[in-house]
Amino acid sequence: MFSKEAVKQQALETISLQATSVEQLKQYINDDFLQVVELIHEAKGRVVITGIGKSAVIAQKMVATFNSTGTPALFMHAADAIHGDLGMIQPNDVVIIISKSGSSPEIKVLIPFIKNFGNKVVALCGNEQSYLATNADYLLNTTVEKEACPNNLAPTTSTTAQLVMGDALAVCLLSLKGFTAEDFARFHPGGALGKRLYLRVADMSSQNEQPSVSSDASVKEVILEITNKRLGATAVTDSENNLEGVITDGDLRRMLEKHDETSALSARDIMNTTPKTIEEQELAVGALELIREYNITQLVVTKEGKYAGFVHLHDLVREGLL
Repeated sequence: MFSKEAVKQQALETISLQATSVEQLKQYINDDFLQVVELIHEAKGRVVITGIGKSAVIAQKMVATFNSTGTPALFMHAADAIHGDLGMIQPNDVVIIISKSGSSPEIKVLIPFIKNFGNKVVALCGNEQSYLATNADYLLNTTVEKEACPNNLAPTTSTTAQLVMGDALAVCLLSLKGFTAEDFARFHPGGALGKRLYLRVADMSSQNEQPSVSSDASVKEVILEITNKRLGATAVTDSENNLEGVITDGDLRRMLEKHDETSALSARDIMNTTPKTIEEQELAVGALELIREYNITQLVVTKEGKYAGFVHLHDLVREGLL
């Protein structure tokens, strides 16, 4: 019988066990861990990461994280290794073997071959007494007290521990390499993540109209400019394209609330003389932060202090940044 309370309790216990397993990893950040970080950092080759079953899935994730943070890595399935894939291991590569038990048949067969190649072997293992742990050059201990599975069988807390230990390695290595946000962007040019790191304001504003009126423009001229350029605002500029102010749809509504007669008004009477601006070479994510901070829908874009257009909230939505 389905019980909401029982399911909720099971979920909470699972999360608690996972959190405990991660917390206990702190005791395993020891000399071996430090030596492995140094080994990989100084290595002339790549990091080859292998495993079997669920550990193979963790190995693939580690490879993805390493590659995206500046540490060249590749995945080798332990079962395929002894059927030809061992050929991907080069003399200067470091090999990380992931296993909870450290005694899987495939792992036992694999280790002697890798050792014969002369490559350093790092065990990421949850059993200090296992064949893998005792035959590796270094041990990254990921022992957990029990699995979150009620039968203590399905890999759950053990794979979480493996994942976190792998992330700890990757983060230490990227710090040693001085890996920057710009480096990260080079490896992540696609999707919203990459755009946050490389997309410039000019990339968006250059696609928009550049509404502009003089400070002497009539209210009718202002309305027509805003309507025709369809950005919900217009800049007010002088003859040299210096920004004097901005008028938005909201400014027009507030004008109508205050004045019954508008024929005598001009742009200078209703413009905001302190609009929020951003330089066109700033990152688009900076525009997003300003729009959120001031709860507005557009920013005036400048180029070396001169008016250069607008960037709108819709531009950020279209680019997937919001």
